[in-house]
Amino acid sequence: MSSPTKRREMDLMKLMMGDYKVEMINDGMQEFYVQFHGPKDSPYHGGVWRIRVELPDAYPYKSPSIGFINKIYHPNVDEMSGSVCLDVINQTWSPMFDLVNVFEVFLPQLLLYPNPSDPLNGDAAALMMRDRTAYEQKVKEYCERYAKPEDAGAVPEEEKSSDEEELSEAEYASSDEEVAGKADP
Repeated sequence: MSSPTKRREMDLMKLMMGDYKVEMINDGMQEFYVQFHGPKDSPYHGGVWRIRVELPDAYPYKSPSIGFINKIYHPNVDEMSGSVCLDVINQTWSPMFDLVNVFEVFLPQLLLYPNPSDPLNGDAAALMMRDRTAYEQKVKEYCERYAKPEDAGAVPEEEKSSDEEELSEAEYASSDEEVAGKADP
């Protein structure tokens, strides 16, 4: 197994062992979705996005491709394609970085500190520079409209039915009897 393949597997396992929900797209380990939560102390807090990650064959020597699947209002994210304009990922990537860095450092920094002078979404950049309060309100509206947990493929805890838990407990109890047999009278 080649070094880039081992590294890809290791980085993916680190991501999965963290608090990230990872969903593979196909049998390989090169394309997958990651559930990403907006950072606290930002207008994106409470939003949940599904991020598509594509690892090139030369990963970690070449940067991953990152894109938002559900809509986000941000100067450095293309509103239609979800493509991210992020210098660290696109230009200054180093093999020292890994996938956890992308989700714990790079994306939160991007949302906390947008760069309106290098926009992919000109409307968001112009509004941010002209009226920060109106920009933050529009960000929150997008979060409420497009970045709810179900928009990112998650089921909120309160929507999970308690019947599922009761059913699994009943199945668990009946499988114990089958394995252990009936108690002697």
